[in-house]
Amino acid sequence: MKEFINEFKNLALGYFYENQSLSKYTTYHVGGVADCVVYPKNMDALTKTCQLIQKYQLSYKVVGNGSNLLFSDHKYHGVIIKLDSFNKVTFYENKIVVGAGFSLVRLANLAAKHALTGLEFASGIPGTVGGAIFMNAGAYKSDMGYIVQNVKVLTPDFRIITLTNRELKFHYRSSFLQSHPGYICLEATLKLQKGKKEAIEELMRERRMRRRQTQPLEHPSAGSVFRNPEDALPAGKLIEDLGLKGLTKGGAQVSKKHANFVINYENACAADIHDLILFVQQAVLENYGIQLKIEQEFVNWE
Repeated sequence: MKEFINEFKNLALGYFYENQSLSKYTTYHVGGVADCVVYPKNMDALTKTCQLIQKYQLSYKVVGNGSNLLFSDHKYHGVIIKLDSFNKVTFYENKIVVGAGFSLVRLANLAAKHALTGLEFASGIPGTVGGAIFMNAGAYKSDMGYIVQNVKVLTPDFRIITLTNRELKFHYRSSFLQSHPGYICLEATLKLQKGKKEAIEELMRERRMRRRQTQPLEHPSAGSVFRNPEDALPAGKLIEDLGLKGLTKGGAQVSKKHANFVINYENACAADIHDLILFVQQAVLENYGIQLKIEQEFVNWE
């Protein structure tokens, strides 16, 4: 790791921090210590960073806002890559070209100001554009797959190519990038529709109010824990009907406001959250015969 850091520094590829608590980089506010967190300054710097990672045979993880990740409490022996510098956004009539590190909520608000409709569903998703594409984030019966035209990516062999919507293979909470983690999202072109600014902003206000009323936004979480199963009640309803609202494990709790949220209620560790999620999943399986699919990504639990 020391050789990697020295070379990263000597090549002036960006800035970095050593021995960082991952609680600073995830919305659950939990996780162990990472050897190094790097912020490449541009695409060329990211490419060279990934080449160095390969050269020194290091593990790595690209992290956006950490809004869908659960790192373990163990030391992460590797490099965390942050793409905060990939934050340029440009509007071309009804299209947006935006960097992977740009805030999805902020982008939804900008689209509304430009009277563009189609991104309203994202106004409450606290991730980055890159993370949302990786996850095919969605809400209100829409998702990124409906609006992404193409994505510029860095490939595992260090080429920068463009993938079309069809090549990205968007499905419910999944994408090509999720099944091919060696590809890194750099920039996306989104295609929206012209709309009425006042109507778009009013819809977003209504949804913000609904989220405040129905979701435990006052506590750290990573949003919905489980995907809604097909041909069955929503995951939250299944969990609620089992009487699991308010169930705690250490400092973690199944939210009393929304049963498909697990919250960091009182200084939880990652293991508290992890174990509570698996307990709820097993309870649903035993009582309903339904294997709920976990929407969040568990990292460094091996």
